[in-house]
Amino acid sequence: MKSMLLALSLLLLTACDGGLWNDPYPADDTGKSILYTAFTERPKHLDPAQAYSENEYEFLAHIYSPPLQYHYLKRPYQLVPLAASEMPSVRYLDKDKHPLPATVAPQRIAYSVYEVRIKPNMRYQPHPAFVAENMKLAEVDLAGVHTLSDFKQTGTRVVTAADYVHQIKRLVHPQLHTPIAGVMGEYIVGLKEYAATLQAASKAPGFLDIEQYPLSGVEVVNDTTYRITIHGKYPQFAYWLAMPFFSPMPQEVERFYAQAGMKERNLTLDWWPVGSGPYYLSENDPNRRMVMTKNPHYDSERYPNEGEAGDVQAGYLADAGKPLPLIDEVVFSLEKETIPYWNKFLQGYYDASGISSDSFDQAVQVSVSGEASVSDEMKVQGITLSTSVATSTMYTGFNWLDPVVGGNSERATKLRRSIAIAVDFEEFVSIFANGRGISAQSPIPPGIFGFKEGEQGINRHVYDWVDGAPKRKSIAEAKRLLAEAGYPNGVDAKTKQPLVIHLDTTASGMGNKSRLDWMRKQFDKLGVQLDVRSTDYNRFQDKIRRGDMQMYYYGWNADYPDPENFLFLLHGSQGKVKFGGENASNYSSVEFDRLFEQMKNMDNGAPRQAIIDEALEILRRDSPWLWGYHPKQYVLQHGWLHNIKPNIMANNKLKYWRVDAAQREQLRSEWNRPAYWPLVLGFVALSLFGVWMWCVLKKREDAR
Repeated sequence: MKSMLLALSLLLLTACDGGLWNDPYPADDTGKSILYTAFTERPKHLDPAQAYSENEYEFLAHIYSPPLQYHYLKRPYQLVPLAASEMPSVRYLDKDKHPLPATVAPQRIAYSVYEVRIKPNMRYQPHPAFVAENMKLAEVDLAGVHTLSDFKQTGTRVVTAADYVHQIKRLVHPQLHTPIAGVMGEYIVGLKEYAATLQAASKAPGFLDIEQYPLSGVEVVNDTTYRITIHGKYPQFAYWLAMPFFSPMPQEVERFYAQAGMKERNLTLDWWPVGSGPYYLSENDPNRRMVMTKNPHYDSERYPNEGEAGDVQAGYLADAGKPLPLIDEVVFSLEKETIPYWNKFLQGYYDASGISSDSFDQAVQVSVSGEASVSDEMKVQGITLSTSVATSTMYTGFNWLDPVVGGNSERATKLRRSIAIAVDFEEFVSIFANGRGISAQSPIPPGIFGFKEGEQGINRHVYDWVDGAPKRKSIAEAKRLLAEAGYPNGVDAKTKQPLVIHLDTTASGMGNKSRLDWMRKQFDKLGVQLDVRSTDYNRFQDKIRRGDMQMYYYGWNADYPDPENFLFLLHGSQGKVKFGGENASNYSSVEFDRLFEQMKNMDNGAPRQAIIDEALEILRRDSPWLWGYHPKQYVLQHGWLHNIKPNIMANNKLKYWRVDAAQREQLRSEWNRPAYWPLVLGFVALSLFGVWMWCVLKKREDAR
């Protein structure tokens, strides 16, 4: 009894001391410049030659510094130097490698030479690979070593142009699986042959020193300059230079990690990356948390001094000119479920949050006009909302090879247009995405050159422009087209059989049943029967490769913000069945292909826009896709988090953010102040119970 009373007394005293019982972070973190966020699954690859997933880039884009990046504030998305001291210069050569003028026709260009000059005196993060003693370790020397912090000595060195060349060579390293090796092999001169050379060399035992083998299309000019020669004219190559694939890689790091015993301790590039970016990975416990810490040697970048109209008023330029990064540490905690993440965000333990469907009504209110803002509950906490349309297109494709829905006949074209009108994606976005999306008028999303706002940008085969907004054509119009296609009221006029169309999808289970039921109802409007064929992902991919489908669900996220990266999905030479490309619809149009070939290597400007407009009109007329919608991203952030301007293309945006730690601590304390009355009530109740028990025991003792 006494021990229970003592425990309650101590608990009450602890509460009165003012500590937050449920604070998930160490007391030493209080008041520090730390961003708190979360991850849902550990990144598989942190080697920049192998990583290509969003959850991997969230780390790599801050740890590595490729030559270029996207301007944080300007729209449309614009490339600017990062590690490069200026934008790369480009020279054009003919087949005999004679110089050509910049205005020459693209078909005359045999080679493009990109010369990249990097900033001098950039330095790598602290790392044991830069200490000579750590390069001659035996396995016995690694006893007790489990992380990089277990090494007693670390060092650094200056980044050189040779490090960038070394990384390009690694793109075809036979022991790595680089997702862009095939694409780059078609463009970088000599890279395909270099891959074969390394493959042969890898058969010899021991460490494969790729520096022993020159790559003809990439050369070091001096310590701060290197050149890349590519086949033909390919302006989109500059976008690749903004990806971690083209970051610098110190040659000694590979030798360091190749030492005996390293791999068994997860001491690899895939676990412990080595970069020259604003942060380094200081803690990697993927079952609990991962931490990025400011690179103490990073001093080559400042916050932008200019942006778009309205950025000054929005406060986005308050930190103009300040050294980056503005936050000293980023703590990622593992959160596998959305509800705990959401609750911790409301308590102030996470600085920003997405919005799940379960929390949408609590967080956001949508006006009659469709404008979204935070709910009154969120406003009280000073929480604000940032929205942006993703550079993504979610679509439903028709198989051009199918005898019913495919081909360029008038019958098939009218059938596809009829379906395009009937499937109401405005309704889909409203019901299943909480309004988080906009109906697509073509493959090209907002923010990408070629996209047009307003009346000029609508698909007139599906929409009319009414009262300043696109309005989907009527079901009566869709039925008219269906009848003209030979299927009045959904019945084949020749066979008198109901028209049945098959939709292949990986969607299955209770969560997707309502979506599939909704899609069936869209076809019911026309009297057409939709047969949904759900299957696992591997089986679905097999059917796509063989062209064994009529309709299918798909989506595409931009690799880089250029119309070529979306329009190539419908280019004839990319046909999935015939060529194994990305054109899953197997769409083929001589008109479109001619325009695409003409447009793809042009620089942005009025002539390119005119060709894009013409190409989009062909696609809208032919309707190889139901254009679907472009998802909208919603992010909530607390009032102490600043400079949060949505930027879909910039994976390295955390370095621009700023935290007011003092305001955060104050509000956390207010929101999570302990309620003492239950303890007091329990203490009193237990005390009374103790007195009662004492009286009972006393009476028994007296009775004896």
